[in-house]
Amino acid sequence: MEAINFIHLISFYICSIITECNCFMGKLYVVPTPVGNLEDMTFRAIRVLKEADLILAEDTRTSGILLKHFEIKNAMQSHHKFNEHKTVEGIVNRIKAGETVALISDAGTPGISDPGFLVVRECVKNGIEVQCLPGATAFVPALVSSGLPDERFCFEGFLPQKKGRMTRLNALAEEPRTMIFYESPYRLLKTLTQFQEIFGADRQVSVCREISKVHEESVRGSLQEVVAHFTATEPRGEIVIILAGKE
Repeated sequence: MEAINFIHLISFYICSIITECNCFMGKLYVVPTPVGNLEDMTFRAIRVLKEADLILAEDTRTSGILLKHFEIKNAMQSHHKFNEHKTVEGIVNRIKAGETVALISDAGTPGISDPGFLVVRECVKNGIEVQCLPGATAFVPALVSSGLPDERFCFEGFLPQKKGRMTRLNALAEEPRTMIFYESPYRLLKTLTQFQEIFGADRQVSVCREISKVHEESVRGSLQEVVAHFTATEPRGEIVIILAGKE
């Protein structure tokens, strides 16, 4: 009986230590930022950024403009795809030591075709609380306003530029769900032309550009019609392609 009581006491002591350690551990906030219109910034996002000990930014110059607009003067550190493997351990250690860290990207929600996955994964592995705020992301308004089915969809993001590009597209040839792609204006016409070859000229598509900005525009129609439009009109701005699935 005494041995059992001793084991229970030790277990309680260990649990107390773990709980106490977690109380002093910080937190990672994933904070969406506007994709175009600064009025899309939420009150909560502003508060979290003002309270954070450190802000991780994809590009400190771009984010610096946003933070200055909202009078956020907290410490900022560059965090992007070229340095995240080197810096993630230090970030995790700072959060373990009790700091609150906020992660932002140039626009939209970090981790969605932007840096963020790696630091979130490592925080989860280390038992650190991760909280993602709801907020702006480009594909949601593009999808909802497309007029294409939005109850089921698949997000493909940016296609590979070279190796694996056609393999990915051919794998999607039989996809019945609405598909979402991100693309640059410089590659848009090439991508739409490839879509036309693989999915057929009559497949319906919506190309949404400059979401939430002054010159926001959605060009809808068959792939053949939309290719003709952007052959005659040079595409500009950030672009989301919403492509109908196979019927």
